[in-house]
Amino acid sequence: MTNPGRIIPYTLKMMVSKPATVTYPAGDVHQFPAIRGRIVYDAALCIGCTACMRDCPTDAIVIEKIVEKLPEKFFAATIMNDRCIYCAQCVDGCPKDALQFTPEFELAGLSRDSMHIRTAL
Repeated sequence: MTNPGRIIPYTLKMMVSKPATVTYPAGDVHQFPAIRGRIVYDAALCIGCTACMRDCPTDAIVIEKIVEKLPEKFFAATIMNDRCIYCAQCVDGCPKDALQFTPEFELAGLSRDSMHIRTAL
């Protein structure tokens, strides 16, 4: 470094300017309209084709038939948020739109059991 004094004006400028980072979680977060957050399962729309299970690269979805209500077709889904990579292949592959993304993105949990969401009628 031949002239170390060149950094002083830049340092003074940065001390009075606004920060370039987001103040999350203290401030508001700008969410994009197509954010991929928590997956929501609608059991009333599910036909049990298991296309979402086949499409999921991490096996984060398990669809099973509820045996107690045998005369009609009722299905339950277990969505494992600790495995999900939010790639949207399950949502795109569902022929009846039984799976949807929500804008909720704060999905941290203290245990793996809290990350497994079982949804049924």
